[in-house]
Amino acid sequence: MTNYKNYFGFSKEPFAQDIRIEDLYPLPGMEALLDRFLFAVKLSAAAVITGDVGSGKSTSLRYACSKLHPSEFKIIPVIANSGTVLEMYRQIVLSLATEIKANSITKVTKVIRSLILEIAARKEKPVLVIDEAHLARLEVFAQIHVLSQFEFDSKPVMPVIFSGQRHLIDKLLYHTSRPLASRVVGKTHMEGLKLKDMTGYINHHLEIAGVKDRLFSDEAVLAIHQGSGGLLRRANALARGSMVAAAKEECSLVTAEHARLAATELLDS
Repeated sequence: MTNYKNYFGFSKEPFAQDIRIEDLYPLPGMEALLDRFLFAVKLSAAAVITGDVGSGKSTSLRYACSKLHPSEFKIIPVIANSGTVLEMYRQIVLSLATEIKANSITKVTKVIRSLILEIAARKEKPVLVIDEAHLARLEVFAQIHVLSQFEFDSKPVMPVIFSGQRHLIDKLLYHTSRPLASRVVGKTHMEGLKLKDMTGYINHHLEIAGVKDRLFSDEAVLAIHQGSGGLLRRANALARGSMVAAAKEECSLVTAEHARLAATELLDS
């Protein structure tokens, strides 16, 4: 494909996933999410973040986690899947830089609880962050509660942050998950961007990639917004594809037609 990066004069890849925390666009709802996140962490409770695919959940979660000082908090990141409780526990153990060969849930649970208490003894607070949590089996939600409570449920030690698609809520409300759900003190749903925010989002990403000139026509931004439904991941793909199409035609301004051409390359167009 045409090298749009050179054609438009970018100093680095625009709309990249590995964007620095300080370069993140201030998404609507991000500060409210941060408030709920920090409140849950302070109480050693739980918080829930939901949103459609590509709505900015993981990005907002990364932003929130960056506010926890590493000398005071130990973030335990895991990515849920449809595996067993034991597989989830193994991920937690690996995130704690420990290896275990036991195949017994009881033994692994004991190891994890011991590691959590060791972290707490160092005057750090462990924070379990589960991304893609909607993929987890129901029995996982029933067991996670066991990890985070001590002294007959009177001493919460580890806050738990869940992030996933909307049906994550249904799994948390299932009767076997209720003990864990009762610990939730805040929930945030990430919405797609409105048109005015999409304009700001696109211009922001162009600027941090080294281009301050206007590259997208208003009609192109509208087409990207409509084609993405305001969802960031799809908007990124459409914006990049639009620039490829514009560079191929040697156009200095990205038009709505370029955005429509970009949409034909995506699987869910």
